[in-house]
Amino acid sequence: MTYAIQAEGLVKNFGTTRALDGVSLRASAGRVLGVLGPNGAGKTTAVRVLATLIAPDAGHATVNGFDVVRDAHQVRRRIGLTGQYAAVDEELSGAQNLVLIGRLLGLPGPQARARAAELLAEFDLTDAGDRRVKTYSGGMRRRLDLGASLVGRPSVLYLDEPTTGLDPRSRGQLWEMVRKLVADGVTVLLTTQYLEEADHLAHDIVVIDHGKVIATGTPDQLKDRVGGQILNVQPVMLEELDRLAGVVREVTGVEPNQGDTSVSAPVDDPAVLPAVVRRLDAAGIGVAELALRKATLDEVFLALTGHTAEPGGEPDAPAPSTPSEQPQQHVRTPS
Repeated sequence: MTYAIQAEGLVKNFGTTRALDGVSLRASAGRVLGVLGPNGAGKTTAVRVLATLIAPDAGHATVNGFDVVRDAHQVRRRIGLTGQYAAVDEELSGAQNLVLIGRLLGLPGPQARARAAELLAEFDLTDAGDRRVKTYSGGMRRRLDLGASLVGRPSVLYLDEPTTGLDPRSRGQLWEMVRKLVADGVTVLLTTQYLEEADHLAHDIVVIDHGKVIATGTPDQLKDRVGGQILNVQPVMLEELDRLAGVVREVTGVEPNQGDTSVSAPVDDPAVLPAVVRRLDAAGIGVAELALRKATLDEVFLALTGHTAEPGGEPDAPAPSTPSEQPQQHVRTPS
């Protein structure tokens, strides 16, 4: 099989810090690969290697069959990158930002203006196209930022935590735009700490921790690794949480996760549900809610890394020095 993105054994050191320690991943054409991991896991470093912004110390990677080191110029002609923070020029209008990028990519003036108008319409920014970007809302800036990465019509798009800081409505709008791009055949590599985002968008997932890949699979496959289902029980009286957790522990044989209002635990046998009901009834513990459900990616993340995700963290590696030749799409790195 030919992959749009393929990396094998990537290693990258920053002084004594090993940001990537043998990372391998593959993204099929026209699909979304979600790259998950805690702060400092190596996600952004992997994106920078794949975007030709920094070279790996070991290993190799290809994008559309071109090596990211040996064929860097060819890779840059085919990719777009949107990082964690919008980096459009606030003093220019939305249209001027897009036209400027088009001209930098070598488009003649009329073509650059036509492409800018097309993208403003696609991202619902036509009415704001002549306004300075400093008057835009956060969601509008992110949409413009994504549009800027598409001026050169890339076949591969890197989205490095693209919805950081956005409200739920703006995040949902960006999700719809990503789905449309994939439907049009664009391959997307998405790094995110919003696990709901990965669940909604990613066809395949790679989990990275301490610079290593610790799990791969589809969202459903990763959820199955946590357990067939999750038992969730909420008591009528919150002071019964400790006793409730004890019952769940005895019946399931695993240490339950005790939250503020409920107790949950992975289970493989549906017969656990009636067994828990009988034990709770015998113990005189009233139940407000009891259900079996599929695991969430948050629970997968917790099981794999030992802690929850922390949205909106700092980049996991120092910003690289400016390369002599940047990718031809809208590319930047977080400060």
